[in-house]
Formats: sequence, C-alpha cells, structure tokens
Amino acid sequence: MHILIVGASGYIGGRLVPLIARREADLTLVSRDAGSLADRFPGLRVLKADLLDAGSLAPAVEGIDVAYYLAHSMSGGEAGFAERDLRAARAFASAAAAAGVRRIIYLGGLGDDTKDLSHHLSSRHEVGAELARHGVPVTEFRAAVVIGSGSASFEILRHLTERLPVMITPRWVATRCQPIGIRDVLSYLVAALDHPEVKGVVEIGGPDILSYGQMMIRYAHLRGLRRLMIPVPVLTPRLSSYWVNLVSPVPANIARPLIEGLRNEVVVRDPGPARAFGITPGRYDDALALAMDRSAGSEVESTWFDALRAHDRQGLATVESREGMIIDRRVRRVAATPEQVFAAVERVGGAAGWPYANFLWRARGLLDRMAGGVGMRLGRRDPSRLRVGDALDFWRVEKISRPSLLRLRAEMKVPGKAWLQFEVSPDGAGSRLTQTAFFEPKGVPGLAYWYLLYPAHAAIFRGMVRVLAKRAAGGE
Repeated sequence: MHILIVGASGYIGGRLVPLIARREADLTLVSRDAGSLADRFPGLRVLKADLLDAGSLAPAVEGIDVAYYLAHSMSGGEAGFAERDLRAARAFASAAAAAGVRRIIYLGGLGDDTKDLSHHLSSRHEVGAELARHGVPVTEFRAAVVIGSGSASFEILRHLTERLPVMITPRWVATRCQPIGIRDVLSYLVAALDHPEVKGVVEIGGPDILSYGQMMIRYAHLRGLRRLMIPVPVLTPRLSSYWVNLVSPVPANIARPLIEGLRNEVVVRDPGPARAFGITPGRYDDALALAMDRSAGSEVESTWFDALRAHDRQGLATVESREGMIIDRRVRRVAATPEQVFAAVERVGGAAGWPYANFLWRARGLLDRMAGGVGMRLGRRDPSRLRVGDALDFWRVEKISRPSLLRLRAEMKVPGKAWLQFEVSPDGAGSRLTQTAFFEPKGVPGLAYWYLLYPAHAAIFRGMVRVLAKRAAGGE
C-alpha cells in the first residue's frame, strides 16, 4: 500500500508517521519545508509541495493509494485561515482524484452542523466537505479536545490551571465537551487503513462528557491544587485569547479561534460509525495523567519549534516571539564542509569549555548549584562525540543528526524551558551554521528573566556563533 501523509510536521502528523512507518507500506511525506521534515524522519521519502500551489501536488499524489490529510493553515495567521484551508483542500482533492487516489483520511472537529458553529469549527467541516466533493472517498474523523502532551488544547488547560489559583472564567467554561486522548485518536487513524468500508463522518470521543470548567478542576485535583473559579458574562473570546497568550505558550492568534469554538457543545451524537473500528477510548483522567507525566519529564514527542525554518541571510540575528516561544537566531556562512562545522559544534562544553565567555558559563553553573540545581557539571561522556541523552554541563542532548543538527535541552533552574540548537547545511562551496536559542517563559518571572539577562545572553550568543565558525574554518 502506498500511503501519503500531508501535514506530517504538525502535532498529529508528527506522531502518526512512526506508527504508519511500522506497517508494511510505502510511506511518503509532503511538506513545504522538505529539508527539516527529512531530517526529522530519516529514511522516509519526503517531497516538497505547497497545498496552495496546485501545480506542485501532482508528483506527491502520483501512485498513492491512501492519503492522510492533516494540514491546517491557522499557524499562518488568524486572518484568512478558513479561505486558505478551503483552497488547499480543493487543490489537494482535485490532484488526488486526477491521480487515482483511492481514499482520503481526514481529521476534523466535532460540532453540530445545524447549530451556529464557530468560524474555526465551520472551517473544519467545510474542508471535509471539499475533500469529498471531487470523487475520492473520504473518511472524516471528527474529534473535540485532544488531550496529549504538546497539544494546543492541553497546553491552554495546563497553563491556566497551574498558574491561576483564582480564575475569572467566561461562560464557555460551562459548555459540554467530549475529550479524547491523543493515543486513541492515533489508534483510529491507523485502524482506518484496515477499514476501507467506513466512509463519511466518524465522530470519536472518550467516555467522559465534561464541561471545560470540570476539565480544569479534574486537572487541579490530579495535581493536588486548589482552584477557585468565578464565572463572569463579559469575558469575550478575544479577551480570553489575550489572557491565554499571557499565561501559556499558545499565542493569541491560535488561541482565539479555539476559544471561540468553545461556545459550541462538542459531543458525539452518532457513535455508530466509530464502533466499526473496535476501539474503546480511555477515560479523560487517564489521558490527562499520561500527558502530565510526559510534560513533566520533558518527554513530549513534538515541540513547538519543530517546523520553524531558519533564516537565510548572512550574519542575520533575529529575536522574535512565536507561538509562545522567544527565539534568538543567528546565522553565519562558513568556508568549511558541513562535517567540519558540525565537528566544531559537537566539541562544545566539558573540560574544553564553551567557545565564548566560558567564565560566564561557569558563573551561571555556580549560581544554579547554589539554587539547588545541577550546576555546571563540567563534564561530558566523550570530548568530541555526543549521543542522545548525554549530559553536557547543565544541558542534555535531546537530538543529534550528524552533520546537520544538534539540540540541547537546559537542565539548569530557569523560570521556563530552554533549548539551544545548532543546524548545519551545505551552502555553495561552504556551509551555513544556524544557532538558535529557544526559551518558553513561565509567566511574568520567565519574561523578566529573559529580558533582564538578554544583554548578557546576546553577547554570548553572538560571540559563540562567531568563534564556532572561526574554529570550523581552521582559524582557531
């Protein structure tokens, strides 16, 4: 079976790929940024295509039997996302029909079509209808809130409950919802390959029907937290989204359509089609506990920044806030091969020290030790070669792919989460080195930490990428 996954770089798609790859099937992934997707899933076939460019889709769907359609353009901005999604669905469905694709599997959102649905939920249903309009049979799963580490819904729920002992809540917290765990969603998507007879809308949900307020109270109970909710009638979706943006990593332009949709009751009304798959979804508390454990242990399978693309201009230094993450990115072109550049990157830290202002790194480690953290361990397993899971001073190697990617996760005490990533790619006769610091601040203390220390951080980041480039080119 030849299978295509559109949206493999997203939250659902990124978790679906490994599950489909285990089956005896020929798997193809498609993305506008094929390079980063190929690095994330080495050994799989990755094609570059743009859903808004109909001409680029023909090679992607050629010879495909089943296509998963998991694309969503909301990350491109709230304005016009529904129109972009509809255009993309139309272009893909038309190309799939022309290529003889036998089936499309799509994941949309629950909601009663006879009611006044939110803009976001209406768009999800319109996409499903558009995919089915061009002759290819479609299995359209519809789910409400997906509970899993890293999902936007879970992050909103988690951060609101963790950070606010007293919550001024809008009316939507009383709306009924039927949440479902990410593992169960993935089980349905995989099982769909074995049930081609199931077509049309398939509503899926867990066994619990809860209000959004009850979902937050259950979260607080599992965490041993006491929370007080004070409902008010005047908190609009726009105001709510700004509040979510302040206390969680989910940006307002993504939170607003999601919150607007919370005014609609989203429960399974026709459970019949889902029974064909023989899946018994788990309870809300179980899915919640698993998501909490994985988040606490930094075992989230996908990160907010997996799909971020590096800037291309020489010497560019940018600082931006994107999807709740503060990002400091610096790019240098180097007169050396990618292998030479990556070797210089891989030797950072340990007894040899850090490339720039090593005394500041040591001071930071001392402060961390005094605060009860891991401190500057001044060590690494091997002086020149790293592997996933290695301790590197007060970092941990989260991902390594020679000679293109090294990502370190901070283990020092900070009011948030931090990563340091190095990417190396060919660039003409030399290479391009991209160094990116990611920081997910935890509330106001996290923002204060970043901006108060940014002058020191900026000097270190600027000096580090410069010295690494010099070392790789043989100048040091």
